[in-house]
Amino acid sequence: MSLFEQKYDEWLQANIDSEKNIRRRELLQKGLGHGTVEFLRSVWFPAVGHFDHLLPEWEVRDFNNGYRYLDLAYMPGGVKGGIEIQGYGPHARDLDVRRFKDLCRRHCLLALDGWMFLPIAYLSVTDEPQQCQQLVLAFIGKFVSSDVPSQLMCLEAETLRLARRLLRPLTPVELALHLRVSDRHARRILHKLVELQILEVANGQHRSRTFKLRS
Repeated sequence: MSLFEQKYDEWLQANIDSEKNIRRRELLQKGLGHGTVEFLRSVWFPAVGHFDHLLPEWEVRDFNNGYRYLDLAYMPGGVKGGIEIQGYGPHARDLDVRRFKDLCRRHCLLALDGWMFLPIAYLSVTDEPQQCQQLVLAFIGKFVSSDVPSQLMCLEAETLRLARRLLRPLTPVELALHLRVSDRHARRILHKLVELQILEVANGQHRSRTFKLRS
């Protein structure tokens, strides 16, 4: 059994054991969908390394006072982030007008209820997992400000948070503006994070120009 399988089984069982809502417990006992499992295996776990604050098949109320379920809810400290894996067949190729309107209404209701919603195409999970990992880290960065290695100094930790929020490489100039330090100091911080194997040089041979999270 792989580390992912071990952690996944423990996480899913813990959700089942702690759930008092019969509807959700029965849904969890049936197991998660293939797309959700592949997202967790190829994207979430390699990028994040744990399943803390992540809740599968999370129940929400819909416009008609019924129940719907998010593939995954990310809720650190009570904030509300939703992730859904959009399969190509039911969500795009075969989507009729009624279901398309229903999908849009659902996303609207989640947004109005304070949810930040992250839809991920299943084909992106299979074809572009590293890009999806960057999206997930940026998504988490909207909620979590303290999930950084404990050995980092204050400015180094804030640099890591900024890198997680961005979906592109980071330049020393924009880091300097963000941290309100000199360009030279910003460059020292970036190179320190490269030495710690947290960041890597995105481009620039003789003089590093941009930096990104280490993949």
